[in-house]
Amino acid sequence: MMINVLAVGDVVSEAGLDFLSRKLRLIKREYKIDFTVVNGENAAGLGLLPDQAEDILSAGADVITLGNHTWSKGQIVGYLDQNRYILRPANFSPGLPGQGWDVYDGPRGMRIGVVNLIGRVSMDPNVDNPFTTADTILKKMDADLVLVDFHAEATSEKLAMGWYLDGRAAAVWGTHTHVPTADGQVLPKGTGYITDLGMTGPARSILGIRPEQSINKFLGGLPRRYEAAQGPCKLEGAVFTWDTVEKRCTQVRQIRLD
Repeated sequence: MMINVLAVGDVVSEAGLDFLSRKLRLIKREYKIDFTVVNGENAAGLGLLPDQAEDILSAGADVITLGNHTWSKGQIVGYLDQNRYILRPANFSPGLPGQGWDVYDGPRGMRIGVVNLIGRVSMDPNVDNPFTTADTILKKMDADLVLVDFHAEATSEKLAMGWYLDGRAAAVWGTHTHVPTADGQVLPKGTGYITDLGMTGPARSILGIRPEQSINKFLGGLPRRYEAAQGPCKLEGAVFTWDTVEKRCTQVRQIRLD
């Protein structure tokens, strides 16, 4: 039996959320998707609001993952302890609200484990080691297949995680940089991998924001609050096909919808 897992890149701004809400179910039907994970940490520009999380789940996501902007909106703090279908990075301090992994009901009675981790290279180093955190979680997790969203900046750190979990996770994908990479592949021991999914939001932008604002920063201009770009949107991600008999990923397909 084949299981198709859809991973959707970082949702950026209300425009990205609206585009996701209108298109996600169409994509799920086209690719015969059985389980969907969406990174939603930029739906509010920086961070995610509870009502936006509900919109993402209503749009067809089974689980929402977060990243370095998890705490940018204070309203999310209590919500994380109330809704097990939204995950924050597991290697944050264990005393913080929410959880970084869980096991969910999948198709035909399957148990699907989802893990959210954050990198340390060029990010906040004040988090636990994501590699040893993954080891600890996998020892506890009772699941038929495991999916890992590694929210990280460095391609080397993401690649290292993919190879480190090869044969132990069904799929490992990177989020955070908002730029899709062209390295979707199945690693030697059967783990599906891609360094970055890309993003869901304004297409004519720099990482989702107005180009002139980003250019202004690199020219040394006065800091300004970033604003989402206007115009058409895109949805980027990847589909991982898992063979439940062979217990390995057989295909990684990148997707982009304009």
